[in-house]
Amino acid sequence: MSTEIKARCDVAAPERAAEGKRRIEWADQDMPVLREVRRRFEKELPLKGMKMSACLHVTAETANLVRTLKAGGADLLLCASNPLSTQDDVAAALVQEYGIPVFAKKGEDRDTFYRHIEAAVAHSPNMTMDDGADLVSSILSRHPELAGQIVASMEETTTGVIRLKAMERDHALLFPIIAVNDADTKHLFDNRYGTGQSTVDGIIRATDILLAGKTVAAAGYGWCGRGFAMRAKGMGANVIVTEVDPIKAIEAAMDGFRVCR
Repeated sequence: MSTEIKARCDVAAPERAAEGKRRIEWADQDMPVLREVRRRFEKELPLKGMKMSACLHVTAETANLVRTLKAGGADLLLCASNPLSTQDDVAAALVQEYGIPVFAKKGEDRDTFYRHIEAAVAHSPNMTMDDGADLVSSILSRHPELAGQIVASMEETTTGVIRLKAMERDHALLFPIIAVNDADTKHLFDNRYGTGQSTVDGIIRATDILLAGKTVAAAGYGWCGRGFAMRAKGMGANVIVTEVDPIKAIEAAMDGFRVCR
């Protein structure tokens, strides 16, 4: 790791880099498509000369994504989109084992969170990748002079896309953004199956309760709500879906759930 990379980072536990590398490599075993893309990128270097700033969940899975972007030739900097999801060992490994500047600490406070976003802005990117639209919002609100150099951005989440569509209606968007969340492979699979499982997992970890026999309310029957309701039902819970959209309410009823407004 170069002295320059080491200076351009803010992670909590650099001594845990080896642990983080093992976690990243473990996750990589279940990401065969990304591995193939990375091998192709190493040969073709489609992102050579591009400066990228990414504001994402700093996890083992994201680590393999940013490794792939770097393999494609991108000069990339990563900051956290959610302080609660940051894996400190992974952040350390990205810096020390893979030479990627990272600004992320688990549980970081609000001031640190925005200081890290400012570091991503200071990277002077011509391409961004967002999870919640915080990075793009910061650029447009506080650093509009950078908008002209940004070729494109990507937004991963429903929340972020909603924020960006509001900006578009207000004519505040100054560069094109790909709504990754609109891709079928995102909302049909990641939102439904991934978020469904991880939400149930988070509740169990936080409360240590047995879901079987509990009455669980799922607020909304969008793709995330469907996934959560399905997983909770599969663990034996009595699931009630609350929904005001009549079509989604009928879908929930047809899927076997009790529906309330």
